[in-house]
Amino acid sequence: MKKIVFCILSVFSLLVSRAQDKTVQEMRDEASRTIKKDPNDTIPKVWKTGGLLRLTLTQSAQSNWAAGGDNNTLGLSSFFSGYAYYKKGKHTWDNTIDLAYGFLKTTSLGSRKSDDRIDLLSKYGYDLGKKWYLSGLMNFHTQFAPGYAYPANKAPVLTSDFLAPAYLIISPGLNYKPNDNFSAFISPSTVRWIIVKNDSLSSEGAFGVDSGKQVKLEFGAYATISYTQKISANAVYTGRLDLFSNYQHNPQNVDVNFYNLLAVKVTGILTMTLAFNLIYDNDVKTVKSDGTIGGASAQLQELLGIGLAVKL
Repeated sequence: MKKIVFCILSVFSLLVSRAQDKTVQEMRDEASRTIKKDPNDTIPKVWKTGGLLRLTLTQSAQSNWAAGGDNNTLGLSSFFSGYAYYKKGKHTWDNTIDLAYGFLKTTSLGSRKSDDRIDLLSKYGYDLGKKWYLSGLMNFHTQFAPGYAYPANKAPVLTSDFLAPAYLIISPGLNYKPNDNFSAFISPSTVRWIIVKNDSLSSEGAFGVDSGKQVKLEFGAYATISYTQKISANAVYTGRLDLFSNYQHNPQNVDVNFYNLLAVKVTGILTMTLAFNLIYDNDVKTVKSDGTIGGASAQLQELLGIGLAVKL
C-alpha cells in the first residue's frame, strides 16, 4: 500500500512540475513577443488645436524725480493667438484667430490705447500634389474700441472704432505649403468689403468708402505669406505679410499689412516679446500734429514687453 501511494505521489509531482515548466515557458514566450498596433483599433486624429495667451503689465511711480517724467504710469497689454487645423486625406482646413488689446495710463496723458486687433483667418485646401493646394480663404479683421489721434493743445480726434474699419476678404486661389512653417497663398480674383459702421467716420469717407456710405465693395488681387521659424530652443519668430491690389482704383497702390513677432522664453512662463507691425493703405489718411488731415503714410507700431505667457 505504501509503495502504491508513493508511486502515485511521485507521478503527481512529476506532472505538476512539467505543468509549471510549461507555464513559465509560455510566460517567457509572451513577454518576448513583439506587439504590433493595429491601425484600425483607433480613430485617426484629424484636428490639431492650441493657442498662446500672453499678458504684460508695466507700472512706475515717482515723486520729485529730477530726471522728470509722469508721477504714475500703468500699462497692460494682452494677446491671444489660437488655431484649429484639420487634415484628412487630401483635405485641409486651417483656422487662426489673433486678439490683441493694450492700454497705457499716465498722469499727464490719461488713458490711451497701445494695441487693438481682431483677426480671423480661415483657409480650406485640397491637395493637388507637390505641396500645392487648391484653396479658398476668408479673412476678417477689425478692432475692439475707438481710436484717437492726439493733436497738440487740441481735443482728441476720432480716427477709428469697432467695425470702423472692418475688412472682409473672400478669395479663391492657390496655396503653396512645403512644410508646417511656411505658407504662400495667391489669388488673382478676390472680393473685399470695407465696412465703416460709424456715422461720423463714414460721412467723411474714411478708409475709402463713399461719403455717407458704410460699406464699399472692391475687386482685386490678394496674396498672404506666413512664416514661423524657431531661432533657438527659447526663441520663435512669426511673420505674416498681406497684400491687396484694387483693380478698380489705382491698382498700383498696393495695401500692405506686415506683422512680425519675436517671442523669447526667459524662464518658466516668463516671456519677452518684440512686435513690429507695418500698415500702408492709400485710402487711410493721417492726422497731423495741428489737427488737420494729411495724406496717406506708412503706419508703424513697435511693442516690447516682458510678461506671462501660457501655452494652451
